[in-house]
Amino acid sequence: MSQKLSPESVPSAGEMPMLGLGTWQNEEYDQCADSVQTALETGYRHIDTAQAYRNEDAVGEGIAAADVDREEVFLATKVWTSKLSHEKVIESTDDSLDKLGVDYLDLLYVHWPVNEYDPEETLSAFEQLYNENTIRAIGVSNFEPEHLDRAQDAIDAPIFANQVEMHPFLQQEELRTYADENDIELVAYSPLARGEVLNDPTIGDIAEKHGVSGAQVSLAWLREKGVTAIPKATSEAHIRDNWESLALELDDEDVRKIDDIETVDRQVHPDFAPDSWD
Repeated sequence: MSQKLSPESVPSAGEMPMLGLGTWQNEEYDQCADSVQTALETGYRHIDTAQAYRNEDAVGEGIAAADVDREEVFLATKVWTSKLSHEKVIESTDDSLDKLGVDYLDLLYVHWPVNEYDPEETLSAFEQLYNENTIRAIGVSNFEPEHLDRAQDAIDAPIFANQVEMHPFLQQEELRTYADENDIELVAYSPLARGEVLNDPTIGDIAEKHGVSGAQVSLAWLREKGVTAIPKATSEAHIRDNWESLALELDDEDVRKIDDIETVDRQVHPDFAPDSWD
């Protein structure tokens, strides 16, 4: 049975809460603002957006409307691939701050290591923002180990997090090992495989065993792996259901059964994805 949860009960990776609200494809202004406000007032303290999501203004509206102090919210956004020159990183981050209505970001990601991305030029701009305290942490997204190696060599400031697709159908063993060995937090987007995990019989059996939803099982499994999850949700029911995953404790048998799922299904694979994804 679920127990009542408070923001203080949310496990953290460093200072980043291990459950957040994802906002990808949540572009309708009022819906996005409402979902952010609902999530924060439910107890979430981690909100994730991106320049490419075209909703930073709505996310900012939701944060402002919630009865939660800005200092309590871990806010992350991402710089798009066409804005990764040194100058454009600085300019576009200023634009993001304006849209979000905040004067600093808790985490700023490189969205993909493609297009204008150059480790030295791009990340030196991130390091400048970090040293100015405009951003509290530097992140990367969709990076493979070779990209992470070059990123860490490019700057003195630490790479705090790598955000990648991860769920029971894409378990990212290599990246989890790399993250553990290099003290980098792993953040999972699409942690429910766009809903596909809800149809998996193993996930269903474990959900029935605990009297919870399949979504909660997938999110709890990620937490068992030490991975932060940022599921997208727009309705209050889904926002609350995901939140209640924090009360679910999987046993060793549950985790082993999910580890043994043989289905491999990457949901996000744009044409510009790194060749190493094939």
